[in-house]
Amino acid sequence: MYIPAHFKPDDGAVHELLNHSGAADLITSTADGLLATMLPFLYDAPGSRPGMGELGALVGHVARANSQWRVPALEAMVIVRGPDAYISPSWYATKREHGRVVPTWNYLTAHVYGKLIIHDDVEWLEALVRRLTVNYESGRSHPWSVDDAPADYFAGQLRAIVGMEILIERIEAKAKLTQNRSAEDMAGAIAGLDESGEPEMAEAMRKVQR
Repeated sequence: MYIPAHFKPDDGAVHELLNHSGAADLITSTADGLLATMLPFLYDAPGSRPGMGELGALVGHVARANSQWRVPALEAMVIVRGPDAYISPSWYATKREHGRVVPTWNYLTAHVYGKLIIHDDVEWLEALVRRLTVNYESGRSHPWSVDDAPADYFAGQLRAIVGMEILIERIEAKAKLTQNRSAEDMAGAIAGLDESGEPEMAEAMRKVQR
């Protein structure tokens, strides 16, 4: 990934992105070519369980019918995305000063590389599905629980999926958040994003502004 120095996030920002990644694209390089699946991941930070190395792991699952898990991966990469938004040059203070401005797109992303491990184990899968459910249901006023489903139905659903774990070996992350422009231009872009209904990007820019 092309990462100018002023767009390189610190470790804290990268960990925050991985912890709040939601769905991401798993891409594997195989003898059959490139294969890709979009799926929700959870991030296991370094030290949270044995055998993960210095960068942690991403864990998720795919449908058993998805052939990607069966094809040996030469390499594996997960593209994680944070907020992104169009940035209008009309928001910049410098537009009014000299007009030498152009549109751009702001975004946060990470390319996560590592070893792909397949988990075709019911206990591992049940633990993962329970974690995923708690992660996405806990903030709801009436959260759904795995135990709300009939036990035999849930067991059948577990047999229909396969676990995917990426033991992270390298992370390339980029936070393109108008850091290359003046404080006045950044403030104008944040105000424009707030007015346009893009609060996530506006907040991401406020964090690097502080």
